[in-house]
Parts: sequence; structure tokens; C-alpha cells
Amino acid sequence: MRLLRSTDLALRVLMRLAVAGGSSPTTRDVADGMNVPYTHLAKVVAELQHLGLLQARRGRGGGLTLTGAGRRASVGAVVRAFEGSGDVVDCDGPTPCPLNSACRLRTALRRAQEAFFTSLDPVTVEDIVAEPTGALLLGISRGPEPRGAQGHVIGNRQGS
Repeated sequence: MRLLRSTDLALRVLMRLAVAGGSSPTTRDVADGMNVPYTHLAKVVAELQHLGLLQARRGRGGGLTLTGAGRRASVGAVVRAFEGSGDVVDCDGPTPCPLNSACRLRTALRRAQEAFFTSLDPVTVEDIVAEPTGALLLGISRGPEPRGAQGHVIGNRQGS
């Protein structure tokens, strides 16, 4: 089964925020760190906020934080929320399948899809960021070090 891009981004945002510690990165920070378009990520963040999995605060001191529900969220539930309950294949589309009235494939695919979701249900966001993943996520999500007025890296002997 192939996940939608929005589902992948939602899971990666939750993982990123789960290891954020006390920081509250902005949507732009997370988009830049993931190398994805800001507009795509903003839509995903809005849906995660609507689901109660994260809080997004605007303005100075704002940013994204994972809620308790987001930390304990079932990966299966998140995937279901973003993937929807539609069929794996579109048997009724613009050119309906001629086997539609007697097809057993659609039912088998629905069962397989539900088995996929069910296998993800017991897995939580906390589970998928446990070590060694958490440390790796922290390393790749920090981004470049802040630069001073002269373009020198702050805190490094280069510019100090």
C-alpha cells in the first residue's frame, strides 16, 4: 500500500515534534528541515491541529507543540484520518469496471487495507521515536547553526 504524501508528512511532523523537547519550531522551520514546501506542510499542520494532535501558536514566541494526545496517538488512527476510508481501487470511476457486480477483488482489497490499518493501531507516536530513532531525529532536525552579523557561525571558533 502506498501512503498519500500528506499522510507521510503528518507522521514525520508528529515524530519531529515528539523529539522537540522544550522548543516549539514554526511550521516554516519544520518545512525547511524536512525539505518540503511550506504550503503543503501548513495544510498538514492545520489538519493535525484540527485532530487535536498538536497546537500551533502564531506570532512572537509561537510555534508548534505536540499535545499529550499527539504523543499517545495511534499511528493507525493517524493514517486512517489522512488516508480516508475510500477504496484502494476506484471500481466506479469514469470507466466503471465491467466486473463490478460480481467482483471479489474489491472486498479482498478492503480487508487487506483494514488489516494494514489494524497492524498500525497499537503503534504510538512515542513508539516510533524511541531510541535510536529519537536521537537521529534530533540530529537532522536541528538544521544549520545560527549565523552572526558577519556570516560567521555563532559559538564556533571561526567567528569568535
